[in-house]
Amino acid sequence: MYSGSRKTEMKAIYPGSFDPITFGHIDIVKRATRVFDEIIVVVMMNPHKKYMFSLEERLSIVRRSLKGLGSIDVDSHEGLLVDYVRASSSRIVIRGLRAISDFEMELQLAHANRRLLHDFESMFFMTDTKYSFISSSIVKEIISFGGDVSEWVPDFVVKAFKKKLH
Repeated sequence: MYSGSRKTEMKAIYPGSFDPITFGHIDIVKRATRVFDEIIVVVMMNPHKKYMFSLEERLSIVRRSLKGLGSIDVDSHEGLLVDYVRASSSRIVIRGLRAISDFEMELQLAHANRRLLHDFESMFFMTDTKYSFISSSIVKEIISFGGDVSEWVPDFVVKAFKKKLH
């Protein structure tokens, strides 16, 4: 029986490249704010990946996209996610799933991260079905050929893409 009135603050980390952030990512953050008191969205840097937007641009876009959604901090990290988690005050990492193929990859990552940091916890959120097929890579490919991606990313992201491409 619960006898205390003290609430434990629940904090989670949501990592990703967010190149760019999509409405699928935003949907995950919105739903995670109903579970966690604070979300730290971590824009990851991978030196082996080619990004459309710089780290500073991605941080700015993420902050603008998530403004007003609750207690959300935006940070960045280059290196292993477990190193960021180890240095933070949360061991819970949010991952978004669109399809079975995502689950297979995320399950492998979750196990590897858990081996590297024993109290690392992965929490999976299913993306809303209307965003289940969209990824940042698909958005970049469609817009690079002049396609309309306005139903998958905020308007200011579309404008930022167009500015980059011209």
